[in-house]
Amino acid sequence: MDHLAPQWLQRLGAEIGWAYALRLALALGSVLALGAATGQGERMVPLLLGVFASALAEADDSWRGRLKALAVTLACFGGVGLAVAELADQPLAMLAALLACSFVFTLLGAVGGRYRAIAAATIILALYAAISEPAQSPQPGAPHVPAPLVAALLLAGAAWYGLLSVLWSAATPLLPVRHALAGLFLALGDYLRLKAAMFEPVRGVDLRERRLQLARSNARVVAALNSTKESIVSRTAPGRAPEGALAELLRLYFIAQDIHERASASHYPYGDWTEVLFHSDVLYRCQRVLLLQGDGCSELGQALRRRGPPTVQAPHGPAMADLHDSLAWLRRQGQPEWRQPLGFLRAVARNLDSLGAQLALAAGSQASPLRGDVALLDQAPHSLAEAWARVRAQLHVRSALFRHAVRLSLALAAAWGAMQFTDPAHGYWIMMTTLIVCQPTYGATVARLAQRVGGTVLGLVLGWALMRLFPQPLVQALLAVAGGVVFFVTRTQRYVVATAAVTLMVLMLFNHGTGAGFALIVPRLLDTLVGAAIAAAALLLVLPDWQGRRLGAAAADALAASAAYLRRIAPQYASGRSDDLAYRIARRRAHDTDAALSMTLSHMLREPPWVRRHARAGQDLLASTHTLLGYLSALGAHRDLRAGPASDAAADDLAARAAQALAGDIEALAQALRSHTLPPPDGGQAQGWLQRLRAPPEPNADPPVLHAQLAQVARQLQELRAAAAQLVQVAPAPLHAARVK
Repeated sequence: MDHLAPQWLQRLGAEIGWAYALRLALALGSVLALGAATGQGERMVPLLLGVFASALAEADDSWRGRLKALAVTLACFGGVGLAVAELADQPLAMLAALLACSFVFTLLGAVGGRYRAIAAATIILALYAAISEPAQSPQPGAPHVPAPLVAALLLAGAAWYGLLSVLWSAATPLLPVRHALAGLFLALGDYLRLKAAMFEPVRGVDLRERRLQLARSNARVVAALNSTKESIVSRTAPGRAPEGALAELLRLYFIAQDIHERASASHYPYGDWTEVLFHSDVLYRCQRVLLLQGDGCSELGQALRRRGPPTVQAPHGPAMADLHDSLAWLRRQGQPEWRQPLGFLRAVARNLDSLGAQLALAAGSQASPLRGDVALLDQAPHSLAEAWARVRAQLHVRSALFRHAVRLSLALAAAWGAMQFTDPAHGYWIMMTTLIVCQPTYGATVARLAQRVGGTVLGLVLGWALMRLFPQPLVQALLAVAGGVVFFVTRTQRYVVATAAVTLMVLMLFNHGTGAGFALIVPRLLDTLVGAAIAAAALLLVLPDWQGRRLGAAAADALAASAAYLRRIAPQYASGRSDDLAYRIARRRAHDTDAALSMTLSHMLREPPWVRRHARAGQDLLASTHTLLGYLSALGAHRDLRAGPASDAAADDLAARAAQALAGDIEALAQALRSHTLPPPDGGQAQGWLQRLRAPPEPNADPPVLHAQLAQVARQLQELRAAAAQLVQVAPAPLHAARVK
């Protein structure tokens, strides 16, 4: 059905999320038009807030999935709205209901992304319901809407937007997949350009900082890969391979996966070659090829976003030919000190050749059939038992989600107490601010606090000015719609602007419905300040979840996943390359945990100085683990090469035993980090294997790629062991360390 949509609508939806905003504009505009036609503007506020809550609950899915999600959303919204309506005259019972709602629905976020959005929107709707009923009559003589009718209007607004979302999804089913793929290729382009900087042969470069930048960029690529995969899975029938346009998008996704593995491959600490090859241009030629391939990925992303032909204009061919010519000239010189780096650089060139071939395949105008194992891992729960198992797994004090649920509930209780002392009738904005500002981590909460306060001040000033300049109800209604649209376009990237927009929308809605816009300005500012202060205090006092205490566990997960990845790679050098589901799961798990470690460190670096004294050790560990993953990715990229000559069974056996031993060493290091103990002082078996793997099978010959890369893994383990020991010595013990055996 995608081709049936008008071209202008397809282009609009494929751009920066404007389809989302346009749906909201249609929903809000139609509600306001209904209010103007019926003359019942006071009833439009809860109807509009219902539209808003339903839009917050929306997640990327097929139209069938959205229809199911809408049913769940309306059930949650209806139950919560009616409960708040029944308890409107019982403050203590209302408090208990709101706290139970926040705790339960926060934990329901463990079920999955779709349910996380529904749960968060349900909590917000509960506060909308509490806000809407008393706020209907802030001035004497203003019309009053009964609480049950408020709940019904909220539900009706949510149903209207949900229905519009389902119909929109049915009309343009593949636009979100295309947009996700575009973001993926753009992220790959950024990653390749950062990777090119690793080849720059300049003395005195801070390679550690570049490794950290590369790890952070890899986390963004991994997030884009996961988002694209979920978008494809949600549109694929269980047990059936995708067909038609969706099959072509799946083919591009698999190409992106292969490009990611090749882009993240590291064959050697390239900085070590700066002195050896300082007077050669070969490293600059590697850098140029990577830059051009990064531009090629970005061009693919832009083409997908514009819905144009996926052409790649960057001249990869001549640049690759120049690289091969440079390598051949250096080899003819016969310099002994060049033999080892040239062996690795030839492997780099083979990898770049394959990466360029994948880019050409992605840009091809002819669709090619999917071959091999094309299954994708569907992580969504398929029964109530699976969903409950996920929630039950979070019911312990070590769970970050459980701690956040407790913290949020107690913060809302404190906000309710503050509301009783200030403005029991209209002070629910305190609770709303507390709900929005209170985030799972310290850094996110501090950032959201500053953004919320700054955006609120900006929105109130702008709202006051616009209400003075444009007192006409129609203009204010249009401004409310514009505020809602801007909020949804900017809420993930520019939250200050989003907060200003939603503040403007609320002022215009209440002024349009009840004439109370000016009366809300000062209370809204004070409520925001009080609610933000409560959220900050709760973060520091109620089960603070310092990410520095989770750093060792996150690193242990990354190392364990890398060991599993290595165990999947090594056998394929003997059996042949196979991108089956088991291999892709192991590879994705390794990158997911690496991204999680990067995110944990990023959150830790925004925590107070007294809880991140081990930041330097954490950065060293992240740089080391990401480098290890790069060496494993290089192994994965060259799986079509055998360990040695076809008749050399000894080379195969040596590589297989080395891979198993090194995987065991990585797992032992992960266990040491998980239990917060120093790694084994003997260094495991890595040192012995390093010497054996470095020895070439024949004099003046290069070691096989598998041997050479396994030697790099063994070498990296020494650096990892030192970084892990440093972290254990300076970092506080994790919450779970005492329970690990």
